[in-house]
Amino acid sequence: MRNPINAKVREIKPSGIRRFFDIANEIPGVISLGVGEPDFDTPWIVRDEGMYTLQKGRTFYTANAGLAELREEICRYLERRYDLHYSPEDETVVTVGGSEAIDLALRAMLDPGDEVVYAEPCYVSYLPCIVLADGVPVAIPLQEKNQFRLTKEELEAAITPKTKVLILSYPNNPTGAVMTKEDLEAIAEVVIANDLFVITDEIYSELSYNGHHVSIAALPGMKERTVYINGFSKGYAMTGWRLGYATAPPIIMEQMIKIHQFAIMAAPTTSQYAGIVALRNCDDNVAEMRESYNQRRRYLMKILKDLELPCFVPYGAFYIFPNITEFGLTSEEFATRLVQEEKVAVVPGSAFGESGEGFIRISYAYSIEELKEAFEHIKSFIERLRAEKKSNQ
Repeated sequence: MRNPINAKVREIKPSGIRRFFDIANEIPGVISLGVGEPDFDTPWIVRDEGMYTLQKGRTFYTANAGLAELREEICRYLERRYDLHYSPEDETVVTVGGSEAIDLALRAMLDPGDEVVYAEPCYVSYLPCIVLADGVPVAIPLQEKNQFRLTKEELEAAITPKTKVLILSYPNNPTGAVMTKEDLEAIAEVVIANDLFVITDEIYSELSYNGHHVSIAALPGMKERTVYINGFSKGYAMTGWRLGYATAPPIIMEQMIKIHQFAIMAAPTTSQYAGIVALRNCDDNVAEMRESYNQRRRYLMKILKDLELPCFVPYGAFYIFPNITEFGLTSEEFATRLVQEEKVAVVPGSAFGESGEGFIRISYAYSIEELKEAFEHIKSFIERLRAEKKSNQ
């Protein structure tokens, strides 16, 4: 019998996050600090709209690109929040979460052999989506000393004649790093000089704690080179609604919608109506969630300082990325022992690419009480590791 599995798919490794949490789920009583999901409920006004939509029988397909009303609201939101100017008619598509938008953009833009450079550590979907779109992934290992920001020099060193696309993701998962306007201007200069295109994944844009978020798509000369991706999962606590969107120049968007049309048809109708209400009415809810995350971020940074566990200061998303190299364990060994010995689950940095080795990702999308309990266990674990190391010297 012939092998029924596609060779590209066969070679793709399962998510390192999922694999680790399959292990953690087998241990009863685990405190999890690993899930990249808000601990807030979706704002009530949004949930109410979802229920009202179902009661009114609005359960039919929408246009492939999404409800016109939602696309218009998305464009208004992007203009007022990030000075981005897009047409709802031919530059916007509503997707099943931001992850679908990443897949659409890559499949619409890549020919076999085109190289895609991306900064690592990074979201786990980028590499497999590049491979599935017949692209060649080229990881740029970022440096802790640069606060995991992509530099102009690092990008220039990775570019070859086959490079076509750069993927950016700031605020970043897993590091919490952000890029300033000046950082992005330097990157844009390289992109334009080398005639590249950019996919910018800004799903955490509402969770920035050090000034206003800036998109590379808003910089001069970049809109026509950029696919902008965002969604409702993180800022609006709507992960299960599976609602995202992308904006792009018409020449790219036409092809993205074509793929979306045949693969997905349209995003969930109920979610789309709920998304309209979120964009129109939930700025205050987003601000409250952002402030709560910021308080937790500052709380954890103080704890890490007391523990003398090195960690650069993250200014975005809801993750910290401490350095655990002092213990002489791989990130997976550290995370495995932590969950086995103290029943606290974190994510090994290696799950986000080779350059994540030596770090662990800790989510602070949990209450202060939960964080306090978990870090009492982490403190005991670290003290035990340091005692072991000292006794072995």
